[in-house]
Parts: sequence; C-alpha cells; structure tokens
Amino acid sequence: MNKITVFQHRAASVLLALATLSGLNLAHAQGAAGSSAPDLRAKFEQLSSSLQNSAFRRPLVIDSRESSGQVRGDVYALVEHPFTKVQQALRDPARWCDVMILHPNTKQCQPPAPGQSVLKVAIGKKLEQPVEDAFPLNLTYSQVSATPEYFQVQLRAAEGPLGTSNYRFVVEAVSLGGGRSFIHLSYSYASSLAGHLATKAYLATAGRSKVGFSQTGTDERGQPIYIDGVRGAVERNAMRYYLAIDACLQSLDAPADQRFDRRLTRFLSSMEQYPRQLHEMDGSTFLDIKRRQHERQRQALVAQSA
Repeated sequence: MNKITVFQHRAASVLLALATLSGLNLAHAQGAAGSSAPDLRAKFEQLSSSLQNSAFRRPLVIDSRESSGQVRGDVYALVEHPFTKVQQALRDPARWCDVMILHPNTKQCQPPAPGQSVLKVAIGKKLEQPVEDAFPLNLTYSQVSATPEYFQVQLRAAEGPLGTSNYRFVVEAVSLGGGRSFIHLSYSYASSLAGHLATKAYLATAGRSKVGFSQTGTDERGQPIYIDGVRGAVERNAMRYYLAIDACLQSLDAPADQRFDRRLTRFLSSMEQYPRQLHEMDGSTFLDIKRRQHERQRQALVAQSA
C-alpha cells in the first residue's frame, strides 16, 4: 500500500467517524428549526405503520441520502419514556457527553463550562488511541425550542478536518402521552472533493464489507442485500446514536454512581443485536476502552474545576 493510499484510508476513517456528529445541511436545518409539536406528531402518524412493522426489533425508522457533497441521515424512533424524562436526558448540553462518549469513535467529550455552549469532542479510531492523536471537533450547542410538549436542540460545527464543513446534529422530540415520546434525530456534513475521494477509497478497500440497514434487494438465496458506501456508514452511526440515547434514557433512574456502567452495558448489548452492521470488537475490549476513557474524562473535569 503506497503512502497516498494509506493517507486516503486514514482520512476516510476519520471522515466516517465525524459523520456521526453531523446534523442537517443548511437548507434542511432551517426547516427543522421551524418544526413544532404538530409537525412531529404528523410525522409520527405518517410513519406509524413502518414503526409498528420495523425490522429493527424496536419502533424505529432510518432514512439516508447522499447528494452534491452532502451526506444526511434521519432517525425516527418511538420510545417508551415520558416526555419530561426525554427532555431531562437530551436538553441539557452537559448530558450530551453522556451520549457521545458511548460511540466507539469518541475518545473524549468535554461538556461546556458554566455559561458557555461548546462541547469539545475528540474523534478517532475505534480502538484505543491517545486523545492528543484524535481530531478535535468543537460543537456549539443551542436550544431551538422548548415547550411542555416539544423541544429541539442542535449541535453545530462550521468546519472540520480534511475539507469537511457544515456539521449539524439536530434532535427534536414530542410528547405522545401515555408515557411515550417520539424522537427525530438528524445529521449531515459536507465534504470537499479530496475528502469525498478519500472516503470512496476507504469504502472500496478496508470498508468494502461494511453495510447499513436499508435493504436494496435480495440475493440468489433470498437473503437481504443491505445498502453500503457512505449511506451505509451514515445508517450505522444513526443506529449507534439512537442506541446511545436509549441507553442514557434507561440509566436515568439508577443511582448517579451507577449510571455510566448502566449506560455502557446496555449500549453494548444493544449493538450486539445487529452484529452484521455494528460489531467492531470483542465486548470486553470495548468495555475496557470505554471505562478507561470515562475515568480519564472524569479526572479532566475534576482538574478543570479545581
């Protein structure tokens, strides 16, 4: 493998990791900012049949698209949690680090200091890696809307490494009553020509066996054929973030000193339900890496507050 190919492989790996932190492209983000409780409830009714007959063993729908240098993913999920609990878990910017640190590519997440709004996230390889070798991505948190029945938050980064830009990570939720809520998670990023070529090179080599969740057909044995390429990567990360959110919601009722392990073990067991798409390493290795990252992050926060 020559030096150019090695560079493309490494660059593409980072780009695919960064895709997990993306939001909507500018036009779509403007549309999301105008969403409301009635809009999201209407979307729930539209997707009701798909949610009930979801192939994910849970009421969830994934959509993805790629066009003109933009890649975008949308996740719609029905959760059996009251809206107040969902707000508690997702509206506080500091709690977003609880979500993001679970992702295999996240090395560290530093929540905003009091009165500030920037999350400092380090993204790198799935295996253990020093934070200083990871790519820093500063995400600006904003609360777009908050009512007794609806909220929307956004995380944005104007620029990323290797020619990427216009990161958006947007989450909105609406109360459905009866202890249920409907969550919409969207993300996207823009890539330069060089970044696009690096990603394509990676997906044609080391990433060629990786697939997403959408079925594009069946093979000669009647087995499903799943979408691959950039859209496959977006769908994998969409599912990871949904499972991370689900893990955080499930952990809120635990004592504070037990929540991280509760989140972590649930997240791992949920990922292992989809080994074709989400299995990356031995479970004990993943748990060991994440516990060390969590402790390192805890120590950094203690030092910061000292």
